[in-house]
Order: sequence, then C-alpha cells, then structure tokens
Amino acid sequence: MIATYILMAIIAYAIGSVNFSVILSKKMAGFDVREKGSGNAGTTNMLRSVGKGAAAITLILDILKGIVAILLAKYVVANIAKQANPAILVQLSGFFVILGHTFPMFFGFKGGKGVASALGVLLLTNPLIGGICLVFALAVMALTRMVSLGSIMAAVLFPILTVFIKDGYITEGSYIIFGISMAILVIFNHRSNLKRIYNGTENRLSFKK
Repeated sequence: MIATYILMAIIAYAIGSVNFSVILSKKMAGFDVREKGSGNAGTTNMLRSVGKGAAAITLILDILKGIVAILLAKYVVANIAKQANPAILVQLSGFFVILGHTFPMFFGFKGGKGVASALGVLLLTNPLIGGICLVFALAVMALTRMVSLGSIMAAVLFPILTVFIKDGYITEGSYIIFGISMAILVIFNHRSNLKRIYNGTENRLSFKK
C-alpha cells in the first residue's frame, strides 16, 4: 500500500517536471525563458519575454499538468489500487505535481511557481474551492495589476475555504492539511515577489498592451 503512494508521488512529480515554458520559449523564441525577465519559468514571464500566444499555450498546458496528475490518481485508486485511500492518493499527486513544476528534474530543478498547475489540481479536487480561488485571484490581479499578489492571496484563501467547504476529497482533515501545504509551497515560491511588493517595486501588468 505504501508503495502505491510513493509511486504515485514519483509519477506526479515527473509530470510536473515537464516544464512547457522552457520547451516553448526555446522552440518559439530561440532562448530559455529562465534567462529573460524575472528568470521564472512560468506564464507571466512568458508573456513578458515571448508573447501572448506563447503565454496562453503555457498557461493551458500547465493547468493540464495538474488535471492529468489528479485524473491519473483517480484512475489508479478506482482501477488498480482499490484499497488505497482515494483522498490521500489524490492529494499526494496534487502536491507533487506542483513540486515537480517548481523543482523540475528535467530542467536543473529550476522551474516555475506552480500557480497554474495548482489551479488544475484545485478544479479537479474541489471545483467550488477552485472556482472561488480563481475568481478571487483574478479580482486581486485586476485591482492591483500584480499577478503575484493575486496568486499569493488565493493561496492564503485556499486552506481557509477547506475549513468551511467540506465537499471533495476530504478525509479526517487531510484536505485542510493539503490546503496548508499547497499554500506554503506557493507562498514560498513567491518570496522574492513578496519582497518587491513590500518595497513597492513589484512588476505590474499593463492591460493597454
């Protein structure tokens, strides 16, 4: 049984490690996006360094990574490891796909911040919480023009919502722990952004461009 959880975590980590922003930037622009702009391998830096089309494709594919990882975990628990705890297996898969995106083993362990993949995970594990976090993040981004702040605030909101919304993969408080773990990882990945926000130097999106 433990082997099932370990194997699922490894597979999810490998899925997360496929960094599409690096692959697409090299193919579409001839450079590694991590060498430009903020140095982050994610959608926002793709937007600033490569363009809207590349950023949109990156966003979709990164969300799909989270979705695929969760669907795979659901398939395994329904058809292969039926005695495994479905909530724990799904949550492990969700956490490790984001960890893989952050520290991709295929790209020198230097990846993105995991927000898009986290969205895919949330929408599959609890659509209501995922939808609320998405709308909240977009509202903060629209008001402040800071993608990072919207992502951080949504990450903080996630574990709070797990206390009040009990649908989805809830078992003995594990989803609350999952929410806290996800929030800590996302906030940790935005530590440099937090410093810039505090100093008033964080980059802002221009909706006119």
